[in-house]
Formats: sequence, structure tokens, C-alpha cells
Amino acid sequence: MKLATLNQNGSTITARLDGDTDDGTYTEISGYTNVGKLLKDPAWRSIAEAADGTQHHVLDAQLATIVPNPSKIFCIGLNYTEHIQEMGRELPEYPTVFAKFADTLTGPRDDVVAIAEDQELDWEGELVAIIGKTAYKVSEEEAADYIAGFSIANDISMRGWQARTQEWLQGKVWANSTPVGPVLVTADEFDSDSAVLKTKVNEKVMQEHPISDLLFNPAQLVSYLSTIVPLRPGDMILTGTPGGVGKGHNPPIFLESGDFVEVAVDGIGQLKNNIVEPHEVARAL
Repeated sequence: MKLATLNQNGSTITARLDGDTDDGTYTEISGYTNVGKLLKDPAWRSIAEAADGTQHHVLDAQLATIVPNPSKIFCIGLNYTEHIQEMGRELPEYPTVFAKFADTLTGPRDDVVAIAEDQELDWEGELVAIIGKTAYKVSEEEAADYIAGFSIANDISMRGWQARTQEWLQGKVWANSTPVGPVLVTADEFDSDSAVLKTKVNEKVMQEHPISDLLFNPAQLVSYLSTIVPLRPGDMILTGTPGGVGKGHNPPIFLESGDFVEVAVDGIGQLKNNIVEPHEVARAL
């Protein structure tokens, strides 16, 4: 099953996608303004399956970010085995963890600003795990049961600010800089063993890597993070990016106004975001 949050008349609504993200139909799930709200209901799956609300063809729907106000957004760095090894580093014993805030999120088709304060705007395509029920100190063996499903993120990073200190946070949390979507695909319908993540910039493939190469898989991450703090329904874990980011090129390649970035994961869909000048986007914060 695929779930989405749609923009509608100045508000949002949760919907189930029947078909695929290119030629399907969204059916509204009444009573829930976004997927995060739906996931807080223990019966979310049966409610979504039974929904028979107003329908919208995918071409007519305006997608919002999946969960606009998660209580936590965890991000993982250095988590693809091949990428770590090609950089000449030893495989880490523990995940590298940092966080984002809800104001960082934006929709899967929204424009992203090429901010004036940093000329080193970079892409990071990532698989996202979304929590479906509260997880606290769960084992790796049971952790998968706490994952509602998976989505896609582009952890667009301001490398200049990121490099100012050893702590990455200030390069990772700029407002409206992290597209997430287009849908949540429930865990039972996502095959991480065969799925491939692909990032393109202006139609050129920059990242293409199997999800199965994750060093710490989603279940391991849920177990690890839930040891620290409870993970609530709608919380998100950005599981890391493979090689091929702009800063890794020689010379480095960075995003600028006029660029078009796509991030796709087999079985989920695509993010499609234009990079624009600051004056081209007006948002109420």
C-alpha cells in the first residue's frame, strides 16, 4: 500500500495511492490531515485500506511532504559499505547520527532555494524509514515490526556551513531544504534486497547504488536509536547516502539556480525538485 499527503485548498489531506506514481489514483482518507496523523491511529492500516473518499488522478494531485511535523528526524552518515571503503576508511562500529527539524522538510515536487549564504549546495539521495508505532529499546529482531514503511529524501546540504565545524548540523537544517516523498510504501511492499537508489542532476546520473549495501540496515537503526529515545509514529530515519555526491567530484560540482534534481528508489517513486533563486519562492514560515 502507498500513502501520501496532498495539498488541498490551503490545508492537507491523507490519501491512498492505487496504481503507481505516474498513472494512478489518490483516494482521500477522511479525518486525517497527513500521513503522520494517520500513523498515530493504531488501526491506520485497516483505515487506509477501507478508505473510499474523493479521488484524484496523480497528475491533478499536489503532493506535500509525507509527515510535516514528525517529533524526530534522525539522519545517518557514512552508511554505504562500498562508499566507506572507497574513501579508504574503516567500517564504523556504530552509526554516525545527526538530526534535522520539521522546518527543514519540504515536498517532493517543491522548489528548493539556492541560498545566497552558501554556494556549495549539494545533493544526497536517501532511503527513509518511517515509524509506525512507538519503539523504545526494541531488539534488532523485532525492530522491523515498528517500521510503517519507506520513502525517499534528498538531504540537500550546505557544504560551506557544514564544514565550518566538526559538527554537521548547521549545514543540514536550512529551512525547506529537504524534500521527502512522494509516498510512503508500506514495509510489506518494499524489497530492500533488490531496490536501487538513483540520483540525477539535469538528467545526468550522479548516484546509482543498491539499498542492500547499507552497513546499518533500517531495522538495526530502529533498534539502535530506540535505545536512546522513544521513536514515535511518523518519526523518520534518513538512512544515509551512497557515493556520488557533488563534493566528492574532482573538481566538486554544486547545485545552482536552474538545476533540476531527481532522486528515485525502485518501488517508491521519485523526488523532482527545481533549484531556484531566493526571490522565486515565497513561503510563510
